[in-house]
Amino acid sequence: MRLPGHAHRRTPDDIVIGPLDLPAHVDEALAVQAVAFGLGPDEVAVRRQIVLRHMTYPGARALGATAAGMLVGFVYGMPNDRTHWWSTVVEPYLRSQGHDDWLDDSFVITELHVHPRYQNRGIGRSLITTITDSAAEPRSILSAIDVESPARGLYRSLGYVDLARQVLFPSAPKPYAVMGAPLPLRRR
Repeated sequence: MRLPGHAHRRTPDDIVIGPLDLPAHVDEALAVQAVAFGLGPDEVAVRRQIVLRHMTYPGARALGATAAGMLVGFVYGMPNDRTHWWSTVVEPYLRSQGHDDWLDDSFVITELHVHPRYQNRGIGRSLITTITDSAAEPRSILSAIDVESPARGLYRSLGYVDLARQVLFPSAPKPYAVMGAPLPLRRR
């Protein structure tokens, strides 16, 4: 899939979205995440191990967005499993809101990041809709920092709604919201 930069001819600004061998490109992906999310080297080192472990889970897959051969965005996810760490943390919050059934038959968006220089070009939208289009599950869930942000606005525009708010992850400095949407995601 291409997101053209200008007119109908390929330009250096063209964004190409396609499958990403995330274990082979984990350092490039985490460099994007570090800039987009403001992570330091210690946090990147921890997340590197998490990403590599996640990519061994059944059904885990990733997509990348490249411009001029450089990774500028990525998304990865997998069918949700209640035994995974993320699910065990969010389950009590979802249960208290009557939404813990969302942990079953859902495709979880584990990470979605676009380099700040490439944001507001539809890349995040294309990444998340493309990865969920091939999901066998009837719905998708994710977590996002619980503030009004462009990311939360994007998720809402795709049909995600808040399932639980003020979710506290160990060692995370800010609370998160868990959001869910039926698949396929709503298009503009």
